Amino acid sequence: MFVAKPPALQRPKILAVDDNPANLLVIRRVLAKLDVDVVEAASGNDALKATLDDEFALVLLDVYMPDINGFEVAEILSQEETTRQTPIIFVTATYADDVHRLKGYGFGAVDYMAKPLEATILLSKVQVFLELYRHRVALRDALSELSERNRQLEIEVEQRKQMEQEMRHLAMHDMLTGLPNRALFMDRLESAHHRAQRNGGMFALVYVDVDRFKEVNDTWGHGAGDSLLVELAARLRGTLRENDTVARLGGDEFALVLEELDNIDDAHRLLERVARALQAPMCYLREGEEVTLAISASVGVAAYPADGAEVDALLHAADQAMYLTKRSREEARN
Repeated sequence: MFVAKPPALQRPKILAVDDNPANLLVIRRVLAKLDVDVVEAASGNDALKATLDDEFALVLLDVYMPDINGFEVAEILSQEETTRQTPIIFVTATYADDVHRLKGYGFGAVDYMAKPLEATILLSKVQVFLELYRHRVALRDALSELSERNRQLEIEVEQRKQMEQEMRHLAMHDMLTGLPNRALFMDRLESAHHRAQRNGGMFALVYVDVDRFKEVNDTWGHGAGDSLLVELAARLRGTLRENDTVARLGGDEFALVLEELDNIDDAHRLLERVARALQAPMCYLREGEEVTLAISASVGVAAYPADGAEVDALLHAADQAMYLTKRSREEARN
């Protein structure tokens, strides 16, 4: 089995800037003893171009150069976001006085070295800055990894929140129709009752039971029955107002809570809209053939507070009203 090797760590790079090839040769030979890559630039302009392509652990910068001198290069590097933290050691044989040293430090220099370069001193200084660079890179990588982990954690937290919301939704809604289930319906009913008590208002509780639903399942199969229930739920939801509640209690039983009613006539007007919506036949596609299902429903209404001042009394009253409607329909058919 092939196992991929982790990528090798990139070696630190040191930028050596000097217009004298002999000085660059000395630097190259001395630094060959270290695990670094040396990038050479023969002018200030070449040095600036090199910083556009690579990140450097250290810049060994000649002060006196014909095009752009070392001070100008250092000033430009100190103004750029990507290079302002790069340490610079000025290498000079001309500007060694305190005035020029202070000027160099003002442009971001961390040290000065005099020409001709002494190999031991150069190695010692470079090693210090290499170690600092490695620590800086390790810290940056750790912060980057931490940032990525935090981002992943944020995604995981958001996904968990979404899952919890979905689970809460599933726990309180009917899986077939998407309507509130019995538990959420009872919560809505209790809330409507509290509001009506507090404000002295009225609301209506309605039971809806599909007539001869068992015959649909027996004749056309449970697929047709499910399709009918989904269509019925959509019609009920589309007929009523936003502040009304439509719930599926189970099987072919639905319940409505109609709030903010001025009188019982308001409830009857809403139920007339429901009745008209249910009168239209429902179509079901079965094995490529469209089947038309004509249905009807028995409805029972109870109003607060006329038919019951408490929730249990309203539930009983609505159930009784629906039962009487269903029985009268069955007797009429027989």
